[in-house]
Amino acid sequence: MTARSLISSSAIAVIAIILAGTIVASENQWVIASALVASLFLSFGIARTKAGRDFAAILQNSGSWIVLLIPVAGLAIGLALHEEHFALMMLATVLIYALACIGLTIQFGYAGVINFAGIAFFGIGGYTAAVLGGMGLPSLLVLLAGGLVSAAIGCILILPVLRTKGHYAALITIAFVLLFRSFLEVNHTLGGPQGLRVESATIAGQSLFTGIRIGSFEASFYLNYVLLALVLLAIFFLMARFLEKSWIGINLDSMREDPVGAAVFGVNVAYWRIMSFVIGNVLIGIAGATFAMMQTFIAPSNFTFQQSLLMLAIVVLGGIGNLWAVIPAAILVVVVPEKLQAISEYRFLVFAILVVLVLRFRPNGLFPRSMRNFRKEVGQ
Repeated sequence: MTARSLISSSAIAVIAIILAGTIVASENQWVIASALVASLFLSFGIARTKAGRDFAAILQNSGSWIVLLIPVAGLAIGLALHEEHFALMMLATVLIYALACIGLTIQFGYAGVINFAGIAFFGIGGYTAAVLGGMGLPSLLVLLAGGLVSAAIGCILILPVLRTKGHYAALITIAFVLLFRSFLEVNHTLGGPQGLRVESATIAGQSLFTGIRIGSFEASFYLNYVLLALVLLAIFFLMARFLEKSWIGINLDSMREDPVGAAVFGVNVAYWRIMSFVIGNVLIGIAGATFAMMQTFIAPSNFTFQQSLLMLAIVVLGGIGNLWAVIPAAILVVVVPEKLQAISEYRFLVFAILVVLVLRFRPNGLFPRSMRNFRKEVGQ
C-alpha cells in the first residue's frame, strides 16, 4: 500500500467520522439531509474509485489494529457530544444495535442461517438483565447471562430450522417472534404488558447511571453506556473478524454457498449451523441486556416483529457478511428516522423501499463483502 493510498484512506475515514457525528449530533433536518446525501456519494465513491477501493481493502485486509478505529471514532464523537443526552443515547443505541447485527451477520452473512427472530433474542437478553439485575449480581455477569440464556433458547429454535429450508425456515423464526411477544404480554411474572424495571449497570462499584465528573469536565451518564458499548463492540467485532478469517469462516462460507458440496468435502453442516446460531445469539443477547440496562425499563412493545425487520435491514442495507457495514447501516436505520421527523411515521415504508431498491440495484448491499483472496502476492 503506497503512502498516497494511506493518505486518501485516512481522509475517507475522517470524512466518514465527521458525517456520522453530524447525523448523530445535529437537530437541523436540512443539515442531516445534506449529510445523508454526502454519505451516499461517499458510499459510491468507495465502490467506484481507486481511493475508495484502497480504503475498503485496508479495512478488510489489515491486521487486528484496524479495529481500533471503532473505539477511537466512537470516543471522539462521544467526547464532542459529552453534554448532549439525546445524541449520546442515539450513539449508544447505534453501537448496541451494531453489536446485535454482528451476531446476525455471523448467522445470516457467514453461515446462511435465516433468522427473523433477532429482536426476540434481543428481548431475551433484556429480560434476563431485568430478572438477574434485581438479584444483586455483578452487571458484567448479568450481561454474560443475557447472552447465554439467549443462546440456550436459540438451541431449541434451531432444531426445527435445521429440518426446513428457505422460506419455511424463515416462517419458523417469524412465528417465534410473535410467540415471544404474546408470552411476555400474558406472563405477569415478567410484568405482563406493563413491562419490568431494569437495574442500571454497575462496574467496579460505579453506577453507569451517574454522570461523569472529572474536575471541570462533566458529561451525561449516557457517555458511560457509549464507552461500555464501544468496548463490547470492539471485542466482539475482533472475535467475528478472527472467525471470518479462520478455517471456520471458510467452512461457513462453503456451507452457505453450497451445503451439499460442503458436506461432500467433510464439513459437518448441521454442527456449524448450530454453532453459528448459538454464537450469534450470544452477541444479540448481550446487546439486548446492555440496551435494557441503559433504558432501565423494558416492555413487550419494545420487541415487535417490525423491530426485527429493522435489525435485518441493517444487515441487508449495509452489505450481507460485511462487518464494517453494520455501523453506517445502523446509523441510517436507528438515527435518521428519529432526526427526520417527516419520515418518522413512515419509517417502515421508507426502509422497505430502500431494501427493495438495494436488492434490485445492489443485491450485496451498499458496502458489499469482498471476495476471499487466496492468491499469494508476488514477492511475499
